Amino acid sequence: MIKRNLYLIIFLLSFFSFAQNENCTSVFLIRHAEKVRHNLENKNPHLNYAGILRADKWKDVLKHIKFDKILSTNLYRTLETANPISKTNNLKITTYIPSEEFYNNFIQENNGKTILVVGHSNTTPFFVNSLIENNFYNEIEDNNNGNLYFVSQCGDSPPNHVLYYIN
Repeated sequence: MIKRNLYLIIFLLSFFSFAQNENCTSVFLIRHAEKVRHNLENKNPHLNYAGILRADKWKDVLKHIKFDKILSTNLYRTLETANPISKTNNLKITTYIPSEEFYNNFIQENNGKTILVVGHSNTTPFFVNSLIENNFYNEIEDNNNGNLYFVSQCGDSPPNHVLYYIN
């Protein structure tokens, strides 16, 4: 299992490196890691222990990607998910408000950059759909914090992939 995951990571990094070298806009999108769930009235919970471990795993999975920008919604769980990657890349996290207007201008405003976006179960697939101009991805299931989406804009049609991180 570990050997298979290692081969998958090597393949993905090779693929991502090629996309980055072609002066493309590369966007990596993840949902926040697992959050504290004991108080359902708390609309801004922190990550739980499993979430802290997953955020650290994301840092390891993405360690060979040189990000130009890291975006996160302004909530504890997304900021805490982005934080280890932010520190590794020595980048400040930029907060964003998910909206159709923000999504529509995203590629044009970030041309040629490599960006990580940390969002939510509903905003992340909607953002990907906006980037690929196709209503392809549905909301992420509530118990799934491990999808990695990749969109690369190198011309007129952006290829996209959803990759599942297996822990």
